[in-house]
Amino acid sequence: MQKSVKRCNSIKWIPYHLMDPFRLFVGAQNDTEPVVLEGKCLVVCDSNPTTDWKGSSSPLGISVRAANSKIAFSAVRSNNHEPSEMSNKTRIIYFDQVLVNIGNYFTLESVFLSPRKGIYSFNFHVIKVYQSQTIQVNLMLNGKPVISAFAGDKDVTREAATNGVLLFLDKEDKVYLKLEKGNLVGGWQYSTFSGFLVFSL
Repeated sequence: MQKSVKRCNSIKWIPYHLMDPFRLFVGAQNDTEPVVLEGKCLVVCDSNPTTDWKGSSSPLGISVRAANSKIAFSAVRSNNHEPSEMSNKTRIIYFDQVLVNIGNYFTLESVFLSPRKGIYSFNFHVIKVYQSQTIQVNLMLNGKPVISAFAGDKDVTREAATNGVLLFLDKEDKVYLKLEKGNLVGGWQYSTFSGFLVFSL
């Protein structure tokens, strides 16, 4: 059974994976009593239709939102032993334990590869252990630094360089962390690097 809301200016289709599979309540256009909808497809009226979001369109002008828009990752350093993966040449900070990788766009080399154009959020927390010298960590976009963070207190055994940013990314842009100055010889256990898609463009 399927019921629709009357007096629509436009129609949008909501995929089944975004719905409660048993029952869903939506408000009518006049915000009076809710309409109960059941089934595998929900038709929703939009009194202010727009066309600035991505999706496929039918000849009738019905837009279908892409189903694979969820993108997120979070990785952590699980021990204090400096791995050979962070070479003296690239100095890319390596994370050996991936906690979340929705979409599988965070690679084994600890590089995020953007699958589509959009606004993305990134944050990092890199800990230096038993190091008296200052470290500088850069968040890199296609080989160029975007933001930096520093940790240089000589009187503490553990200190973190931390920062966060929103970035506009195109498809296949690469984002990663680079140790610009100092070293992490003592290791960087409990350091984290996370990011997610805020919205597509």
